[in-house]
Amino acid sequence: MTTTEKNDFIREIIDEDLKINKFQGRVHTRFPPEPNGYLHIGHAKSIRLNFGISQDYNGKFNLRFDDTNPEKEEQEYVDSIIEDVKWLGGDFEDRLFYASDYFEQMYQWAVDLIKKGKAFVCDLNGDEIRATRGTLTEPGKESPFRNRSIEENLDLFERMRKGEFPNGTKTLRAKIDMASPNINLRDPIMYRVVHEGHHRQRDTWCIYPTYDWAHGLEDSIENITHSICTLEFENHRPLYDWFLENLGVYHPQQIEFARLNITYTVLSKRRLLQLVQEKHVFGWDDPRMPTLAGFRRRGYTADSIKVFCDKIGVSKKDSMIDVAMLEWSIREDLNKNTQRAMAVLNPMKVVLTNYPEGKVEELSAVNNPEDESAGSRMVPFSRELYIDQEDFREVPPQKYYRLSPGTEVRLRYAYIIKCEKVIKDAKGNITELHCTYDPATKSGTATANRKVKSTIHWVSAHAAVNAEVRLYDRLFVKEDPNEVEEGKDFLSNINPNSLQVLTHCKLEPMLNIAAPGDRFQFERTGYFCADVKDSKPGAPVFNRIVTLKDTWAKIEQKEKK
Repeated sequence: MTTTEKNDFIREIIDEDLKINKFQGRVHTRFPPEPNGYLHIGHAKSIRLNFGISQDYNGKFNLRFDDTNPEKEEQEYVDSIIEDVKWLGGDFEDRLFYASDYFEQMYQWAVDLIKKGKAFVCDLNGDEIRATRGTLTEPGKESPFRNRSIEENLDLFERMRKGEFPNGTKTLRAKIDMASPNINLRDPIMYRVVHEGHHRQRDTWCIYPTYDWAHGLEDSIENITHSICTLEFENHRPLYDWFLENLGVYHPQQIEFARLNITYTVLSKRRLLQLVQEKHVFGWDDPRMPTLAGFRRRGYTADSIKVFCDKIGVSKKDSMIDVAMLEWSIREDLNKNTQRAMAVLNPMKVVLTNYPEGKVEELSAVNNPEDESAGSRMVPFSRELYIDQEDFREVPPQKYYRLSPGTEVRLRYAYIIKCEKVIKDAKGNITELHCTYDPATKSGTATANRKVKSTIHWVSAHAAVNAEVRLYDRLFVKEDPNEVEEGKDFLSNINPNSLQVLTHCKLEPMLNIAAPGDRFQFERTGYFCADVKDSKPGAPVFNRIVTLKDTWAKIEQKEKK
C-alpha cells in the first residue's frame, strides 16, 4: 500500500500492480510537457500527482520535454518549465530528458514497422487525409498509397528524412484499420515533413514524429511504469498500446485522469497565448494569468498550490472547481506565515491637534497573531497621520462605525481619536481631518480599556513610505469564460477592472526595504507581495495576492437576490 493517507483510483491501480509484481515492483512516473507555452495551474495538478506518486512508492520521477513540434517550441518555454517544476518541489534529480534526443531511435522503429508492412508513406495532404478519415458512424477510406511496396516506402521515408519533399506533401502513416470504431486507429500519421529549425536539434531533422507516435516510445525508452495522462488521451490509449505491441518493446501502462477545470479561468494554451500575443495581459508572468509564473509573481506560495491540488483530489470524471477553493488555500497559508504591516492605499490626512508638534513615539505592533514566535516591531506615531479614505464618512450610513464627525475610533496599536473638524478645499473636496487623541487610551497600557466600536489602521505621515500598489482581480467576469454570446469569443468576458494601479499609497517604514518576493498581510486590506521585477528597496511596488475574504462570493449573492 501507499506510504501516505492519500487514496485515489490511480494509487489503487498501482497497489494492485505491486501485489502481482508487475514492473518488478517498480514505480516510475514522468511529467512530459510540450515546451510551447508556460505551465499553468492545471499542470501543477499533474506535477503534484506524478511526483507525489513517485514519492509515495519510493519510486522515480522524470521531467521530459515532448519537443516534437519545432514550429511552436522555444527555449524560453523550456527554461520556464524547469523553474516551475522545481518551484513546486518536483525533484527529477538528474532525470531531465528530451524527446528530441530519441529521434534516431524513433526513426529506426518507424523503419521496423515499414519492414513489417505496418506503415506506409502517404502522398495525401492534410485536408485529404481528414476527408477520408470517416465519421463515428461511417468507416474511413483507405489511402490510394496504402499498398505501396515495402521497398518503395523505405526509399520514400529515407528521402523524407533527407529533405527532398516540401512541407505537407508526404507523411508516414501506420497501417491499422480504416474501419475501426476508434477513429484514432484509422491509419494515424506517425511523421510529417517540417522544414523548421528545432530549438535543440537545429537543422538535423526535417521530419518530426507526432505525439501519438512519440508518446509511448518515450515512456518505453525511459522505463516508465505508469504513464499518467489527462482524460482526453483515453481514446488514444489503444494506439499507444498498438505501437508498443507491434514494435515488441517494453510496454508501460497508460492511465487517464480528469484534467483541472477552474471557474473564472481559461487553461487552454492556445487562448493563454492569444492573451499574451494580443497584449490583453503583460506577458506569461502577468499576475492575472493562471500560469505558475504568474502565480509566483503575484505572490502565491508553492505550498498553497500543493494543498489546493491535494484538496481537489484525482478523479476519472471532469468537473469544474471553484476558484474560491484555490484562494482559500492561499489565504490559509499566508495567514499563518506572513508578517502583518499597515498600509494606507487611498490616503486621507489626519492632524491630531492636541498632540505635541515635533513629537514622535515608537509603538509596539504584533507581527503575526497566529505565530507568537514572530514577535513584534516598532512603528512611529506622530501628530500627522494617514488613514484610508474608506474609513471616514462625512455623512455616515446606518451602522457605520468608523470615523465620522464627532465620533471616535481606535487607531490600531495606538490611541482613540475623535473627529472634530473636516477641512475642505475651494471645490469642496476633503483635504484633511482635524482630530483629537485621548492620551489615556494608549494601546497596551493599564488605562487603555475604554471601548469604541471600530479599530482602523494608519501610517505616520512623517515616516510614511510612498509606494505603488497593484490591485489584481480575476481576469474574467464570467464563471465559465468560454460561454459567450453568438458572434463573440472568450475575450468578451475579460474583466475590465482586473487591474487597478494605485500610485499614492502610504506604507509603514519597514516596508521600504522589502525584498522582491517578500509577502505581507496589509492589515484589514489583504495579502501583498513585493513585485519580483519592479519592486526595489527604497521604491517598493506591491501586488495584491488575494483579499482577506472572498468578496466575489458576497457580490454573487447580492446579484442573485
